[in-house]
Amino acid sequence: MVEAAVTTRCCLRVRRLIAVAGTAFSLCLARTPAAAQPAQPHPLRWSPALDVTITAGGADLWLATETFKPYLAPSRCRWCNVDALDAGVRDALVWRVTDAADTISNVTGFVLMPFAAVGLDALAAGHDGARSNVGEDLVLIAEAGVVAANVTQLTKMLVGRERPFVHALSSAQKTRTREPADNNLSFFSGHTAEAFALAAASGTVGTLRGYRWAPLAWGVGGVVAATTAYLRIAADKHWLTDVVVGAVVGGAIGFAVPFLFHSAVDDTIRASSASAPRTTALPAFVVLW
Repeated sequence: MVEAAVTTRCCLRVRRLIAVAGTAFSLCLARTPAAAQPAQPHPLRWSPALDVTITAGGADLWLATETFKPYLAPSRCRWCNVDALDAGVRDALVWRVTDAADTISNVTGFVLMPFAAVGLDALAAGHDGARSNVGEDLVLIAEAGVVAANVTQLTKMLVGRERPFVHALSSAQKTRTREPADNNLSFFSGHTAEAFALAAASGTVGTLRGYRWAPLAWGVGGVVAATTAYLRIAADKHWLTDVVVGAVVGGAIGFAVPFLFHSAVDDTIRASSASAPRTTALPAFVVLW
């Protein structure tokens, strides 16, 4: 009898909780009629002349450093020692045919990742009826990628870390690699930094805009970027610490450039929030991160 009474009371409490939850959910739906019709994507702060100039100038600077790399790159390693962690991961992940991993990483990092960053942004913008934003978004994403590329290039030149495959060669063999000027530019990984910068920039721009499909850019971009990082180790071009730091720096730049310099226009947000019913939904960045 006691057990039956306890069971009955528990059932009643569960029913009450279900009823309260259902009522609260219904009230939330009733107070947020705009949920069925997404809000207009937010305009972002930017200066066409300034941002295009920074992007184009940064691209020219990177091309100049690539052109004059034989004269700018350190001829001898400044960071030659290898710790046990880097050595162990290299032995575990390096492919037997490193050229294959190198080629695939070039495709994922410099073809697939840019296409995914811009394409997913365009897809998200089109889904919300904001195709006119795509050109502007492209500039902002490219700007973050160019900044990441130049930060990476400067760091490589200053640090002078020996690449894994070069470290494994004898002193005589090191001077006969296909690109001797590239031998000591291991830290940090440019492919990885660029991939994570583009992925983060695309996701951040989409989130700032308020695109409903912005999480798609974060998810797909992150997978492509992580794959690129793995392939750089498999290709014997970078150590684990190279790709980890590249991912952190690239991702930070990809997030910071849009978030700090191209935030949504406050007046538009205030106007839209004033005309729309108030909700207690968390900001998109809180949900995503």
